[in-house]
Amino acid sequence: MSVTVERQVAVLGAGSFGTALANLIASNGYRVTLWGRDADTLRSISSTGENQRYLPGVALSDSMRCRADLQDALGDASDILVAIPSQHFNNIIEKIEAYAPSSSAVLWACKGLEPKTGRFLSEVVEQRLGSNRDYAVISGPTFAQELAAHLPTAIVVAANRAGYAASVTELLHNDRFRAYASNDIRGVQLGGAFKNIYAIAAGISDGLEFGANARVAVITRGLAELMRLGECLGVQSETLMGLSGVGDLILTCTDNQSRNRRFGLALGEGKSAADALHSIGQSVEGVVATEIAWQLAKKHDVSMPIVEQVHRVISGRVTPKDAVGALLGRSSTAE
Repeated sequence: MSVTVERQVAVLGAGSFGTALANLIASNGYRVTLWGRDADTLRSISSTGENQRYLPGVALSDSMRCRADLQDALGDASDILVAIPSQHFNNIIEKIEAYAPSSSAVLWACKGLEPKTGRFLSEVVEQRLGSNRDYAVISGPTFAQELAAHLPTAIVVAANRAGYAASVTELLHNDRFRAYASNDIRGVQLGGAFKNIYAIAAGISDGLEFGANARVAVITRGLAELMRLGECLGVQSETLMGLSGVGDLILTCTDNQSRNRRFGLALGEGKSAADALHSIGQSVEGVVATEIAWQLAKKHDVSMPIVEQVHRVISGRVTPKDAVGALLGRSSTAE
């Protein structure tokens, strides 16, 4: 692929998704630097051309540079793509403020809101970096392994300026990866942040062997909860019916590549939350998201019974079976 515009993209996060995105952008012909906290992982990628820990068996672009020094990685970046667990987002934005050129645009693939405050990550960016800097979020139904294997994938890009949304689309788009632009930056973030809660719930249901009917009920009623909260937060309902909403929701609730679904399966099979997390071995963002969603539901007086019961299971206050019983025992209402 021939690229006429010179761009230097720094990808922060050498986990499965960050590595897959860095590889995609490098394969599209752009200059890419991958940064991560684990210097051993970066050295291994440089020497083997493979992220053996997170994407074993996937050959990575030999044009991609790896840097363990964050200041070095950010020094000449035109675009900074953040792909880390959302609970660490604020900290990395502080580092970007300190080390990156003021002209650098910021985009992120983190799926979550800020812990404790429940703020959208776009609000964190604006507070730290100002509203004059271009920024964007990318979200949608994407598993890193399939993205890295160049299987067909579609995502949504929402930016603070239409011109930057188009620029990010150009950065990512190829014959196997389609990027759609959106003007609803909050809606794209909300769907990505909270779909993991319902993946945990679907996993619990399947761990209890409650079948396909129950799984689909979790997905559809989970979407109803998301849309009720979204209305309070000024989100466009059309966004939650698209790729970054219902698309991502279906993906994470139905496929065992989802860490959140596997976490729920372990809970349904009788493991404690601590043991289930240990068995996954990677970040399970739905755990943090559940606490945030539960707090937002209380703050805005929004009915989110699935969120409430997942919260109770994770905190150890009820068993998965008791949580399902509480959901089924609710009074009948109109859909």
